[in-house]
Amino acid sequence: MAHVAESIRKLIALNGEGAPVMAKQFLHLASRAAVDQALSRLCRAGELQRAGRGVYVRQVTSRFGVRAPSPERVVEALAALRGETIAPSGASMANVLGLTTQVPVRTVYLTSGPTRRLKLGAQEIELQHARPWELLWPKQLEGHVIRVLSVLGTGEIAHKIGVLRQRLSPRERQKVAAASVRVPSWMAARMTALGHD
Repeated sequence: MAHVAESIRKLIALNGEGAPVMAKQFLHLASRAAVDQALSRLCRAGELQRAGRGVYVRQVTSRFGVRAPSPERVVEALAALRGETIAPSGASMANVLGLTTQVPVRTVYLTSGPTRRLKLGAQEIELQHARPWELLWPKQLEGHVIRVLSVLGTGEIAHKIGVLRQRLSPRERQKVAAASVRVPSWMAARMTALGHD
């Protein structure tokens, strides 16, 4: 059993920070039960951390000690590994874009995959299943704006649209407005308002 853990240790050492580890990746080494035991052994040794059901991450060791990997890197690597589209939530992007001073209490991402939670040290990441239109342009400003508009209350819209018009280029505003055909009617009104002065 120790040789399975050692083989897994060598393979995960090739991965960058935040790369998730799943038992299915190592079934060429041994049976599923043996792989699960080896992963548990690496967790007990402090080399891996169980982030969620069937998902492990490698701890990061620096001159300041051991820490969990950054949530952004874990989410990005998980999206690539599982073939999911994952994007930051509208609430978190409203803060990043300076549209609110409120910092979200929870770290939330939208995903094309199932809803689930990941635990990285003391931090919990929530992955919420989202509709396709909520995942448009997951890494682009225009996509972030769509997600922000989806969470704003009706009372905030008029003021925030004005702020967004100043922050976005005419091309970016037009791109958001053009995507209005892909969203529900209540969202389309918000998006087309952004595209018109």
